[in-house]
Amino acid sequence: MSVSVAEWQTRGPSLPDGPVKTKRSKLPLPTSTSAVKALTAGSGPSAMDRQRAVKTSVCQPLVVMMLAALALVGVGPAWAAGDLGNGSASGLALPRFVSLKADRVNVRRGPTKDNDVTWVYTRAGLPVEITAEYENWRRIRDWEGAEGWVYHSMLSGRRTVLVTARTKTADELIPIYEKADVRSDLAARLQPGVLGVVRRCVGSWCRITGEGFDGWIDQARLWGVYPNESVD
Repeated sequence: MSVSVAEWQTRGPSLPDGPVKTKRSKLPLPTSTSAVKALTAGSGPSAMDRQRAVKTSVCQPLVVMMLAALALVGVGPAWAAGDLGNGSASGLALPRFVSLKADRVNVRRGPTKDNDVTWVYTRAGLPVEITAEYENWRRIRDWEGAEGWVYHSMLSGRRTVLVTARTKTADELIPIYEKADVRSDLAARLQPGVLGVVRRCVGSWCRITGEGFDGWIDQARLWGVYPNESVD
């Protein structure tokens, strides 16, 4: 189904409201109601605010709000692809981007089931970066910079990305084009926080698809691919 630029601007992002990352703790910390309200209130890029509010947090509201501000622009990759060599378990390049395979993925403090679950992802398809391997476990880093260990079968080689804003306060729509050229026709405008599937990257442009859009976007506006990375 094709969607016009105007229609997509009205629709907003493909990530729905609702939790995608739930923090866990053994301590009787405050409930998340006030934290979520604080994130969804006020001005600014509401699409990404909602994406951050999707995290039901047991942290103090101030900490959650700091994470939300960070997520507006996304955390850049710590390294370039392959900078850490190859993983001892898989033989694949480290670091590398993958995506969450399941709708429920436990993230642990260490690479065994004896370690505590620190949070749970509840949305399949989100991009994460593998930064280390230990037997069947993978240490991952998400768009907020948080790291933890997950079992390898919870990850997929399917490449996905999150569209990011240039600055924390940017209330903008990011253009995608029919071709990898700013002079080509506009395909859509996306809000920060939109989740897309990578079809191809050529080093400075990526073709991404999602609910109601298909087009080329500046590669620097995506979290989930490395600078100058080519993806076929």
